Amino acid sequence: MLILEARNLKKSYREKGQEVKAVQDVSLKLARGEILAFLGPNGAGKTTSIKMIAGLVRPDAGWVRICDRDPHRHVQAFKLLGAVLEGNRNVYWRYTPEENLEYFGILRGMSQKAARNRATELLEQFNLTHMRKTLVQSLSRGMQQKLAIAVSLMHRPPLLLLDEPTLGLDVEATEDVKRLIRDIVRQDCAILLTTHQLAIAEELSDRVAIINKGEIVTEETTDELIRQFSGSAYVIETEPAIDAARVRKLHLLGLDLQTARSIHVADAHTLYQVLEILKPLPILQIHKDQANLTDVFLKLVRDQHD
Repeated sequence: MLILEARNLKKSYREKGQEVKAVQDVSLKLARGEILAFLGPNGAGKTTSIKMIAGLVRPDAGWVRICDRDPHRHVQAFKLLGAVLEGNRNVYWRYTPEENLEYFGILRGMSQKAARNRATELLEQFNLTHMRKTLVQSLSRGMQQKLAIAVSLMHRPPLLLLDEPTLGLDVEATEDVKRLIRDIVRQDCAILLTTHQLAIAEELSDRVAIINKGEIVTEETTDELIRQFSGSAYVIETEPAIDAARVRKLHLLGLDLQTARSIHVADAHTLYQVLEILKPLPILQIHKDQANLTDVFLKLVRDQHD
């Protein structure tokens, strides 16, 4: 089931008497239980696109539907959306976690009893029960971020916008937030994730959409996108140094050593010939030339720039 669908979004602004095309053509879709990483360099149109999706900025052209409702025309659409913005603008620092959760729950139309019960449930899920009476300003950065995500889930929205959810967190807090994001998705929530931490996006996302110069340059499953940009080469590393007799045989295949214990092989066919030559030398590892999301991102953005 599609939770979010945005089609052919466009938005321009006037700046110093000139028209600036912030978003030229953006289409996105997001299904229940799916994480879409929405990535782009600064100034690419990502923030404007998100504001249009959230109903904060009206598009010049195109449309948005959240569970088939238009956030620019139907107030009910806002009840289908939760958001966590980058920075510390999501909760009140002079309230406790318990007070924040209950306040935002009531603000979303919940009864006081329902808000209190839901707050108790989320405090337990996010491992914040022991800090429920502590002022937010006294919590660690990681706890504050977990609370911000919990607040966004008070009304059980089917769509969650997460902007830089792990920025500035230490390793332990980052792992906590990643675990919680996975838990949220398993509860059938759809997540639109924006981050400059591409390793996080690669680890968490099901699909990736990359925007540059106001246009989507690619939208693909994360695994398929990485596969497309990965090579077919291998690096073989042996435990002992490769002896001179084997080096001569490798030269006949047109191969040179990278180091005394490693060799670069261009394709799978040659790989088995090399392994036959190396046998029975102990092999430490065979490493395939595998791209990552950072490689893909830089390649696509730079190619469009050129």
